[in-house]
Amino acid sequence: MKLKFICLASGSSGNCFYLGTEDYGILIDAGIPVRTIKGALKDVGIDFDRIMGVFVTHDHADHIKSLGTLGEKYNIPIYATRATHVGINKNYCMTQKLVSCMRYVEKDEVLNFRDFQITPFEVPHDGSDNVGYCIEHDGKCFCFITDIGHITSTVASYIERANYLILEANYDEEMLAHGPYPQYLKERIMGPNGHLSNKEAAKFLAQNLTEHLKCIWLCHLSRENNHPELAYKTVEWELRGVGAIPGKDFYLAALKRTTPSELFEFE
Repeated sequence: MKLKFICLASGSSGNCFYLGTEDYGILIDAGIPVRTIKGALKDVGIDFDRIMGVFVTHDHADHIKSLGTLGEKYNIPIYATRATHVGINKNYCMTQKLVSCMRYVEKDEVLNFRDFQITPFEVPHDGSDNVGYCIEHDGKCFCFITDIGHITSTVASYIERANYLILEANYDEEMLAHGPYPQYLKERIMGPNGHLSNKEAAKFLAQNLTEHLKCIWLCHLSRENNHPELAYKTVEWELRGVGAIPGKDFYLAALKRTTPSELFEFE
């Protein structure tokens, strides 16, 4: 059975990923308008009605803006940790609170969701509670890691399992240092519960690349402190330094902030 993956948006303006089979799919986060989700899926031949659940990484606005509509209007279950659900309903952007659609996940516990085995795991960030997702299906393993201050041993253990990895490369260190952000915000981004830089992502990948890792997508790029070509080149340079060639040994791409990626299909 084919798996279909598309990034609908990835950045501080909004985040949303789709992963599905021929019969159904799920969203990872929903920080963009529902009409945008519907339109982007329609453009690649995916029916909105196939969405059977939304899995939330954390409660920041750019990941949750459309949860109320998806959950309460369209009756799509919204999965998150208990602390994240509390944070979601307290967030200023949630004009439609979650009530009947709330579902709970536990970190490091596998949730059998139709044909998917979905495991949330702890990541360091400054939301109310924060997870990445390991999603397995028929021998294939996707790992979603966005908004992460640093890579812990727990995160590394899940990345090690991945065939398909979505990993944050939020900022270029020089661009951030010399950019327009106030100092407190720069420190928050660079801190252990902030975001991952291009260089940090690149060095980790170069030192921990596995033979079964087939695709790497760099996500959540900053508008002010990064751009796709720079993120790609930074990671490519480190990987080539250990003899790993993007485009030959694996697929590598930097996701754009507001433009959907192409639709990827995997047998």
